[in-house]
Amino acid sequence: MSEVKLEGVVKTYPGPDGDLTVLNGIDLVVGRGEAVSIMGPSGSGKTTLLHIIGTLLPPTSGRVYIDGVEVSSMGEGELALLRNRKIGFVFQFHHLLPEFNVVENVMMPLLIRGEEDAEEKSREILELVGIAHRVKFKPSQLSGGEKQRVALARALVAGPGLLLADEPTGNLDWKSSLQLIEVLKDLHRRLGFTLIIVTHNREIAEKWGKIYLLERGELKCCIN
Repeated sequence: MSEVKLEGVVKTYPGPDGDLTVLNGIDLVVGRGEAVSIMGPSGSGKTTLLHIIGTLLPPTSGRVYIDGVEVSSMGEGELALLRNRKIGFVFQFHHLLPEFNVVENVMMPLLIRGEEDAEEKSREILELVGIAHRVKFKPSQLSGGEKQRVALARALVAGPGLLLADEPTGNLDWKSSLQLIEVLKDLHRRLGFTLIIVTHNREIAEKWGKIYLLERGELKCCIN
């Protein structure tokens, strides 16, 4: 499990009428093993914030720390290693490789690390997400909810201390959404990783400990 800390994070983008400020001095601390959700209107910068926390996007100014180490000043090589070792990502779209089957898709992060027991570990995590009976299926043979379970397994197979989930149910029907969230809650309880989930759905946000609201570039805690 990892600790996340943001200090005065600002993100601006150049525009025709000057810089557009998306994030305006964000301060945030998420403790080890904690689970929090971030809500906000469309275009409020939720995904931008999550990408900065996950080191996929640099802040314009401010600092980002993971486990007490400032990551906002690291080079791309160091960041790639950090992401592979410590951070798991789940997005709204599963991003599975269509030419590979379920277990092969999940194995990818471990193969990058050169681990010899990649298939064994992948089958174990697929069992935990409840889709072990589909290991030889291609993504095209799965339902939307099943694809997201595979994506979740792939994000967690390397044992990251931090899981970032960006609208993981945004492309699913309500029944599949609830099923995925229950799987995620069970995995959080079993594995103890730190979780930050972005969602527009209030019912899903309320499944977790704290709900932050991102609005007009500012992050507020905690809404009920």
